Amino acid sequence: MFVEFKLNEDNIEKQKEIVLKIIKENEKKIEELLNIENKTYENFITPYQLMHERLNFYFSPISHLNSVKNSKKTQEIYSSLLPILTEYYAKLGQNRKLYESCKKIYKNSPNLNKEQKKVLEDLILEFELSGVGLEEEKQKEIKEIMIKLSNLQNRFSQNLLDATNAYEMIVEDKEELNELPKSDLENAKIKKEGREVYRFTLQQPSYVAYMTYGKNRKNREKIYKAYVTRAPQNEEILEEILELRFKKANLLGFKNYAELSLKKKMASSPKEVIKFLKELAKKSKNQARREFQELFEFAKANGFEDDNLQSFDLAYYAEKLKKEKFSVNDEDYMPYFEKSRVVRGLFDFIEELFKISFKKIETSVWDEKVEVYELSKDSNLIGRLYLDLEARADKRGGAWMDEWVTHHINEKGEKIFPVAYVVSNFSPSKENSPSLLKPNDVETLFHEMGHALHHLLSEVKEPFVSGINGVEWDAVEFPSQFLENFAYEEKILKKFAYHYKSGKPLSKDMIRKLKKAKNFQSALSMLRQIEFALFDMLIHMGKYNAKEVQEILDRVREEVAIIKPPSYNKFQWGFAHIFAGGYAAGYYSYKWAEVLSADAYVMFSDNGIFNEELADSFYEEILKVGGSREAMESFLKFKGEKPNIDSLLRVSEIEE
Repeated sequence: MFVEFKLNEDNIEKQKEIVLKIIKENEKKIEELLNIENKTYENFITPYQLMHERLNFYFSPISHLNSVKNSKKTQEIYSSLLPILTEYYAKLGQNRKLYESCKKIYKNSPNLNKEQKKVLEDLILEFELSGVGLEEEKQKEIKEIMIKLSNLQNRFSQNLLDATNAYEMIVEDKEELNELPKSDLENAKIKKEGREVYRFTLQQPSYVAYMTYGKNRKNREKIYKAYVTRAPQNEEILEEILELRFKKANLLGFKNYAELSLKKKMASSPKEVIKFLKELAKKSKNQARREFQELFEFAKANGFEDDNLQSFDLAYYAEKLKKEKFSVNDEDYMPYFEKSRVVRGLFDFIEELFKISFKKIETSVWDEKVEVYELSKDSNLIGRLYLDLEARADKRGGAWMDEWVTHHINEKGEKIFPVAYVVSNFSPSKENSPSLLKPNDVETLFHEMGHALHHLLSEVKEPFVSGINGVEWDAVEFPSQFLENFAYEEKILKKFAYHYKSGKPLSKDMIRKLKKAKNFQSALSMLRQIEFALFDMLIHMGKYNAKEVQEILDRVREEVAIIKPPSYNKFQWGFAHIFAGGYAAGYYSYKWAEVLSADAYVMFSDNGIFNEELADSFYEEILKVGGSREAMESFLKFKGEKPNIDSLLRVSEIEE
C-alpha cells in the first residue's frame, strides 16, 4: 500500500509539528520496549525500526523541499529541526540499554534470518560508533559535536546555494554568443531596461553553457572565477567541520576521521583506498598527458595565443576538438534528446531489461513540472517515483536520488511500497520550447535512475536494510554507474532519440560518432575524480586547518593533476559532497563502485545487452536484496568472482 501525503510548502509547518510529536512518542515507546521482559526480534527490533520509518516519512519531505523549493520558510523549518533530530539520534546511539538489548537478541536468537542478522549487526556497529561504550562526559561531547556538525553542514550547503543564486553576468553583444546552442541562447535571453540582453548565472545549465561555448575568454574567466570562489565564508565552516570530525574520531578511539568513516565501507583502511587511487592514477597518467597535449596543440592551431591553457579554457576548446575529431557536438544531439521522450525511452529500456512497467499518475507535487510514476512487475505494484528534472532558481544544483519511503512490512503485516525522488537540473522547458538534454544529461538521468531502481526494486522486509539502506557507501554507486553505461548503446538510443520537431530518428552515423566520443578525454576525467578523492581522504587523515587543507590540495594536484587551476581556485569552498553531504572520507566511492559497475557492464556487453539470465541475476542478487547482506557477497553471487580494475580501464578506453 501507499501512504498518500501532500508534498508541498503549504503544509510544511504542520509537518514540523508532526515530526516533533513523533519524536516525543518515539522516546516514550523506547522506554516501553526496554521494559519488555523477554525481548525478541519481533517484539523489540521490528517496532524500533517501524517507529523510525514513520519519523522519516514526515521529515523527508521537509528536507526534500528545502533542496528543491528552497525558501526562507523551508530554511527556517529545516534548520530548526536539524539540532532536535541530531540530538534525538545521538541520544539513541548512546543508549546502553538499547545496545545491550540488541546484542542479547543477536546472541540468543538462533532462528534469525539473514536480513534480521544484518539489521542487528548494523545497529550494534552504529551504537559503537556513536560512543555507547564511553563514559558519560565523552558521550555528551560526541552528542554536542554531532549537533554542531549537522548545523555547520546545513550552513555550508545554504551558503553555496545563496552564492550560486546571487551571481549573474550580463552579456549585451549577441555576437559573443554565436557559438551557443539555440536552446541555451534562448534560456539566457532576458529584457533589461527595455533592451534584449543575455543573462548567465552559476546554475549548472547556464554556467556550463557559457564555459563550453562562450568565445570571450575574459568573460569565461570572469564567470569561472565567480564559480570557483563562491561562498568564501565556507572556509571557516569547513575548518570547523574537519576539527569536529577529527575530535569525534579520537573520542571513539580512532586515529582520524578517515578510519572512522571506513568502518562502514567495503574498503578496509585509508591506506588501501590511497593505494587503489594511486594505482588508477598511474595507469591513467600517460594517456592523460597525451590527451592534454592534443588539446593544447589543437587550441594553438585554432588561434589560442597564450603559452598555457587555463582551467577556464578547457571546456571551450575540448568541445571544439571533440567536434572536429568525432564530428560531435552537443548542439547537434540536443534536438534528439527531448526530456519527456528520453524519460519514456529509459522506462522502455528498464521494462525490457528487468520486466518493470511505469504508469504516470496524478498526485500532489511541489512544482507543476514534477511528474510521478508507479512501477509494477507482473501486474503487481512495486513503488512510486517522483521526477523533478528541470533547473529552477530555488533548487539546489546537481543531480541526486533520495528515498522517501522504504519497502517493508508494517505492524499490521501489510506490504508498504517504496517511494523515491530523482532530481536534476536540466535546461528548463519554456512555453515555446521543450527541455532538451545534452548527451551528458542523458547519462546523468540513467545514473540517477540506477539509484532509484536500487531503492524501489527491493523486496527486503526489514526497513533498516531495504533498498539503499544498509548498503556500504562505497558500493551504493554500483547500480547507478552500471545503468549509465547503457545510455549510448544503439539498441537503447533507438527507444528515445528522435528529433523533437521532425520525428526523425538519430542516424546510425550520429550514434556511431557519439559512442566513439563517449570516452573523449576519459583519462583526464579519471585523474580529476582521483584528485578530488585523494584530497578528501587525506584531509580526513589528520587535524588540519584551512591553510593546511589548501596545501594538501596543492600537493595532490602536483602529484595527480595534468592541469593546474589558477591559484584563486577555492574548489574546497564548494565541495558540498564532503562538507554538506554523505561523502566525507568517501568520495573515492565513485571510483571504487565504478570498478564493480564496469565489471558488470562488460558481462552484458560481451553476452548481449538484453541477456535474460544476466538481467535476472542482477535483479535477484543486486537490486532485490538491497542492503540485506554485504555488497561483496552480493557481487560474488552475481559475477562469481571478485571485481577487476582492468574492466574499468577497458570501459573507459584507457591504456597505460
